[in-house]
Amino acid sequence: MLGSTADVIGAFHLGASFLGESSAALRAQGRLSDLARVLFAQAWAEMEIGDWMAAMREAEESVRFAEETGGTLWIAAATVVKAKLAGMQGNIEQSEIFATQAERLVLSIGASFLLALLQVARGVSAIGAGRHLEAYEHLQRLFDPSDPAFNSGVHFFGLADFVEAAAACGKEPAARNVIEEIERRAAPAPAPWVEIMLAYGKALLAEPEDAEPMFQHGLSLAKEWPFLRGRLLLAYGGWLRRQRRAADARAPLRTARDLFDALGASPWSDRAREELRASGESSRRRTEPIWETLTPQELQIAQLAADGFSNKEIGARLYLSHRTVGYHLHRIFPKLGITSRAGLHNALPRATVTD
Repeated sequence: MLGSTADVIGAFHLGASFLGESSAALRAQGRLSDLARVLFAQAWAEMEIGDWMAAMREAEESVRFAEETGGTLWIAAATVVKAKLAGMQGNIEQSEIFATQAERLVLSIGASFLLALLQVARGVSAIGAGRHLEAYEHLQRLFDPSDPAFNSGVHFFGLADFVEAAAACGKEPAARNVIEEIERRAAPAPAPWVEIMLAYGKALLAEPEDAEPMFQHGLSLAKEWPFLRGRLLLAYGGWLRRQRRAADARAPLRTARDLFDALGASPWSDRAREELRASGESSRRRTEPIWETLTPQELQIAQLAADGFSNKEIGARLYLSHRTVGYHLHRIFPKLGITSRAGLHNALPRATVTD
């Protein structure tokens, strides 16, 4: 409950910590239906703090355990996470496949909070593809009380995306109305995560002479949200370049590029590089780390093996047979260009994205 509450107010580092403790205890106790629920919430928290590999791993496991225990709600919820992750990484077709799967399940059980989160996933995927009007159409549903996707406890999850989409397709009045409504509901002091999104939205809509302090205010708060921080930096750098301050623009654009590269957010990486080129600086393209060829389950098994767990111990932890674990490791080694467990430690990522 503490972890889920932290997620709702945007305190995702706390959420990931609490939910990680909970999932470890539930796993040890074999409480798979509860574990499916917690893994969804943990995946969402990890997604927001930039640990996208762990988020996809948790989402995949949540789906597997929910399927085994008949938890349709959590199959849908974890599939929404998968849709959003795929969209942010630029896998637009895969994102829509996941979104369609999730939508079919959500409509069958009538979970409005998941329908809202699904619109967020579709909206950010469309923004990544440069389809801002489509993103606007998805995201405006969050703020329309007559729409089935309206949920007053969840709609601020799409605030930054909605304002960005609206600003890009000439719907500024709608964006201003939403900002005013969120500010009213968040008074007298919004949670930091919401305050960052409000600053970002106001900066995108501001007159040129007013935008810079809003960008800077948002950036001063956004240390713990790497994807949101990267988008602030990208927008700020683009704004500086359009103000004919190309030299000033390069530092935020470089940082945005590096953040997006680390996350694997390729559509935004590409935009940062385009802005850098326009400012007079070139960038080499991102090189995909070799471990990104692994599936989420393969990555989870590889990381546990690198930490010294035996096949039997890994199988007990993941509720797989030791033979299944051995089969996966047999496939993992050639993908990573290694021949034994000894090479796993150096071949795998060990840290979450930070600025």
